[in-house]
Amino acid sequence: MHWDRLYFRQCMRIVPQKAAPPSRKKPIFPVSEKLRVYLKNYGREIILPIEYQDLIHFTYARPLIDKDGQETAWEQVSYDMREWEFLKDGLLKCYAILKTEGDYSFAENLNVERIDFCSFGNSQPFRIRIINVNNGNYDHFYIKKADANRIYGLEWEHLLATSRVTFFTYGQTLIEEHIAGIPGDIFIRDYLESPDTNKVRLLKTFVKFNESCFIRLLGDMRSYNFVVDITPDIEGTQYNIRAIDFDQQCYEGRLRLYLPQFAKENYPIVKEVVKHLDSESIKQYQAEERSRTAYRIATERYRVRELMDAMLPDELSSDEKIEQLKYELANYYHNFRFVKARTMGKILKIHLKQMLMPSMRSVLKNAKGRNRQL
Repeated sequence: MHWDRLYFRQCMRIVPQKAAPPSRKKPIFPVSEKLRVYLKNYGREIILPIEYQDLIHFTYARPLIDKDGQETAWEQVSYDMREWEFLKDGLLKCYAILKTEGDYSFAENLNVERIDFCSFGNSQPFRIRIINVNNGNYDHFYIKKADANRIYGLEWEHLLATSRVTFFTYGQTLIEEHIAGIPGDIFIRDYLESPDTNKVRLLKTFVKFNESCFIRLLGDMRSYNFVVDITPDIEGTQYNIRAIDFDQQCYEGRLRLYLPQFAKENYPIVKEVVKHLDSESIKQYQAEERSRTAYRIATERYRVRELMDAMLPDELSSDEKIEQLKYELANYYHNFRFVKARTMGKILKIHLKQMLMPSMRSVLKNAKGRNRQL
């Protein structure tokens, strides 16, 4: 039986305490003191030359038009000239912090070409476009409101996903590097049915991405919240799907919102999975992802433990959503331990053990075997 149909049948047996609808707008949850200590210990919390509030007071905004002449969700903003020099200098220093560990000696080669603002995002981000004046090459980074869910999501991405991510916090400000790739919705529209697309390799990657999001309870991975990175290989092409929106880390109450396979925006890919991959292959790819994640946890076990300790008491969602998720997971796994959880952090800890413990045992057993050989 195919993965989606099997899971739909399992979901029919779930009876949560109270069903909560999907969130339209997630509130910002503040950074706790324990999380702040963790960020400082690992070099994430540093003094930044500019803060989110410095960018709020723009004087003019106009819709940003894409290459097809259509309005986007972003607005291009302008500032008073008296503030611009301060902002420009601070933004270039932020970029240097992200890219060259604060080495500002290359500042003469760089300029701030554009600042975009998106009022629809939960963190109301500013997107900064940096250009190299010598060759015209450009890059982006983001300045956002510091939200605890997003910070935890970014850190779990850094520790457990296939690619590392660079970000820093300062008070109520968060700066992030740009994650390159083709937005998922554009990939589905323009590339999915292309004869050059190796569908089996792409679908394998999507199955693993789906499993990864569920393992760490990263929600709302609709097509426009992830990107597809295409890499030419010796024979054919490799694909990597990366999340770009981390606001829904351990926030939603509905279990299905943590599985990208159930987002209607992702249906074209899911349909291809059902068509091209047999159930045994899907199980294999899921097992590979669980094993890879277990190895990452074993490698970063001390840092993972400290992150989890900060997360356990943290307020990351409403009581209603916590109650719904823990009962849905308890029914799904037939595991009563979920019911005792009082926070999203505790739910995630139990969930990681539930999904990864068999793989962790194998990882530790193999490690002990290698140590004996040495």
